[in-house]
Amino acid sequence: AGDSSLIGDEESSVISPVVYEFIEAGHIISGPYSADGFFGSGLYKKFDAILGMYHDQALIPFKLLSFGSGVNYTAGLPVIRVSPDHGVGYDIAGKNIAKENSVKSAVLLGVELYEKRKIYFDCNRKIQTTY
Repeated sequence: AGDSSLIGDEESSVISPVVYEFIEAGHIISGPYSADGFFGSGLYKKFDAILGMYHDQALIPFKLLSFGSGVNYTAGLPVIRVSPDHGVGYDIAGKNIAKENSVKSAVLLGVELYEKRKIYFDCNRKIQTTY
């Protein structure tokens, strides 16, 4: 919540300790960052992935920066969930004005994630059966 915990202490009491745990475990991770400063300064360009703690914190700047080609990926689900950055597009359906770039990107990312999960699960299955 920032502002020296004036409106909440989640950054110092919850988020930062988890970040430090991941660092101690050898993962390359940093943060937390203020969303406006992080995206406004261009710092996001130095990262491969960004985790937003809630919907609008990351989705608004994501859409501003990648609208028309971005893919929204929901992590942590037992199924792969991707969607084009523009959502379902009911407002433009049937008007022959939609651009397919983001839909293509979403489908391709979904396929790539499926293939990588398959490799991961196959490797883990082989490791478990050898011990």
